[in-house]
Amino acid sequence: MLMRKIHRTRIVALLSISFSSILSAQQVDWSLDKLPKLDNEQVEQRVQRLMQDMTIEQKVAQMIQPEIGYLSVEQMRQYGFGSYLNGGNTAPYGQKQADRSTWLKYADEMYQASIDDSKDGSRIPTIWGTDAMHGHSNVFGATLFPHNIGLGAARNPELVKEIGEATAKEVAATGIEWSFSPTVAVARDDRWGRAYESYSEDPEIVKEYAQAVVEGIQGTLGKDFLEGYHRIATAKHFIGDGGTTKGIDRGDTRISERELRDIHGAGYFSSIKAGVQSVMASFNSWNGTRVHGHQYLLTDVLKQQMGFDGFVISDWNAHKFVDGCDLEQCAAAINAGIDVLMAPEHFEALYKNTVAQVKSGVISESRIDDAVARILRAKVRWGLFDRAKPSLRPETQHAEWFNAKQHRDLARQAVRESLVLLKNNSQVLPISPTADILVAGKGAHNIAMQAGGWSVSWQGTDNTNADFPNATSIYEGIKQQVDVAGGNITLSETGDFEEKPDVAIVVFGEQPYAEWFGDIQSLDFGEVDSESYTLLKQLQAQGIPTVSIFLSGRPLWVNKELNVSDAFVAAWLPGSEGQGLADVILRDANDRVQYDFTGKLSFSWPKFDNQFVLNRYDADYDPLFPYGYGLNYEDTQRVGHLSEDKRLTNKNGTNEDSVPLFVRNLADGYFWGTEEANGAVNPITGPSGTSADGRSLTMQSVNLAYQEDGRRFVWHGEGTGVSAVLGQQGVDSVSTEQKMRFLQAKIRLSDGVSEHIKVGVMCNQKDCHNTLTLNGSNNSLKPGTWQTVAIETGCENANVQANGPIVLRLSSSNNAGLSIADVAWVKQPSKTAVTQRCE
Repeated sequence: MLMRKIHRTRIVALLSISFSSILSAQQVDWSLDKLPKLDNEQVEQRVQRLMQDMTIEQKVAQMIQPEIGYLSVEQMRQYGFGSYLNGGNTAPYGQKQADRSTWLKYADEMYQASIDDSKDGSRIPTIWGTDAMHGHSNVFGATLFPHNIGLGAARNPELVKEIGEATAKEVAATGIEWSFSPTVAVARDDRWGRAYESYSEDPEIVKEYAQAVVEGIQGTLGKDFLEGYHRIATAKHFIGDGGTTKGIDRGDTRISERELRDIHGAGYFSSIKAGVQSVMASFNSWNGTRVHGHQYLLTDVLKQQMGFDGFVISDWNAHKFVDGCDLEQCAAAINAGIDVLMAPEHFEALYKNTVAQVKSGVISESRIDDAVARILRAKVRWGLFDRAKPSLRPETQHAEWFNAKQHRDLARQAVRESLVLLKNNSQVLPISPTADILVAGKGAHNIAMQAGGWSVSWQGTDNTNADFPNATSIYEGIKQQVDVAGGNITLSETGDFEEKPDVAIVVFGEQPYAEWFGDIQSLDFGEVDSESYTLLKQLQAQGIPTVSIFLSGRPLWVNKELNVSDAFVAAWLPGSEGQGLADVILRDANDRVQYDFTGKLSFSWPKFDNQFVLNRYDADYDPLFPYGYGLNYEDTQRVGHLSEDKRLTNKNGTNEDSVPLFVRNLADGYFWGTEEANGAVNPITGPSGTSADGRSLTMQSVNLAYQEDGRRFVWHGEGTGVSAVLGQQGVDSVSTEQKMRFLQAKIRLSDGVSEHIKVGVMCNQKDCHNTLTLNGSNNSLKPGTWQTVAIETGCENANVQANGPIVLRLSSSNNAGLSIADVAWVKQPSKTAVTQRCE
């Protein structure tokens, strides 16, 4: 099998070389006018000394990056991987609310295992990478700064540098060496689900900010570069991630090479000048070719023309999408210029196959040596070999750095400076704190909404206020100042009140999301939230001056909401310090302005619902609020009545042959959970969990096509009677089931399964419409391989109520394991599906 893959990879490599030659002929110059001088000769000598005695196995191990949800300490000891990461949904020992000391303890364990040479013969320390996206954002209790889109509106590179420094200190306090930031994407289509990770649609802001953030995280060349609390930074995602067609995450960026350089390359030029040590390759393609397999871009452009001498890391399992590759082998990506492969779950197979490909000549030893030298060069520069284990390093002795008051104050300042005032008719703002104030809306006391994605969890959808113990909601921030001034404040999400207030502050906006899941087809905010408009209209009808605080990760079409608001503030995703908003919209106790609005749009705001691509300097540029717009308290400009006519019809295309239940994410009204022996159903919130007894059945997120788009269930022990279920709440699956007839899913049995696993559909406590029995010892499903199964529903079964809460039940009577993904109702099963029809 491996030899067939190797042969296919050789063909892909030849095609890649041919395509590189064509692109090179375009003669677009990517060279930097002045490359930074980072090293003295001693660094290179030390790197070469380290490499001279390394085996192929030890070198390849430096290039593989597992994820802590799948990596054990013993595996680190056995292989000596050069790095590891925690994904957005993973914390040490599976503890979402792990404290700083727990993160340090885990870092120590992995460090000690990596330098234990008893099994792999290597004493090269590993490093830990994390997505510190807007602060040390995966860690419970950390300071959360506004997301990048808000910082872009602040127009303050010095502030951004200070945020980089503060983030580095909090990352350092947990013992982690490496941050996967900054994102230097230039978002050009506001439908993109990562638009809020972009500072601006304008490459000039991104270029300026990229240098500032890198210097904040890593230190400044010639001054404090990679010293003390400074961490290794990552410029991402190289290249074109913000320019994909229709804003589809991981899609195709179809532009000229000159546009690719001048728009999407801006942040990389300044990052490299600042000495950035790692660059993350992008999921997207450029004119049809995946960047992860693009030798011209990764090697010829980035490493040779631009002079980047750090290392290139892949994104989460992104290598599998390169032609000729899969999750367990990808010579084409390595040959193209990827130095570190982020392989969360399949790292052992990828490691072994890569070693075999080097030994067979599919990957040259010189390419491996180049990759390993780049990795070790960054480790030597950072001083890894001269530092103790994480808990004993000087920078980790500063527990006070984690969520420090100075960092909270800095985040509060960033909130103030990021706010953009779009409308202030009749000078409703600023508000007197002695007034009778109603605070309403879904986002008023909802820290998860104001934090957005990449906050404690990846998508942020499972968070509650309890997950942000050091944060202040927008309502709480306003209340603090109103209480001091002696005013009166009422919180009511629905806008109810007993006595008519002087003014209403309504906080609403997008629910949390992150990459891939956050892509949208329409900019019309009312399509996903009509209740907020209804609330605003009701308040307006009662003659109450109304201030809208809009939480979003991108500009959206909100003409209707603007029309029923006296004032409208684009607050973006402000993070943990809700007081920053109160500082600007409220006067002080002496009725003086505290802080004026200074934020200016770094993204153009749409006039029409079909203005997906709306960027400064476009030939047909016609925004509602242009790039750079932002009112202050001296402005008397009024926003008149706006057209509410839509230009789009049929925006959200639907597939009449399929209804997803768990495809990428759970559909509304559905949940994964466990069903106990007594019939009690317990929903599991988040990507992992256990049965009620904490041991009989466990659930963990796994990867099919993308990050954590599957779930793995493992039964431990005999006869527990605990099942895994896909349940429903408040949805009518009966009518859908009657139209679709089949429930289809992709399933992977764990290796070594010998006991039956039963998959039932449309179940009550005792029985199901239909059941498929899986057995690893027969040939219906091959263990370790994803295969499609389909089960017909609507079978004649008098014992089953069609409106039960369980759509899918997975059960086993013994030790067993099964992964499942892409669960959907379908009219007809796939031709390759293992199908269970009604008898």
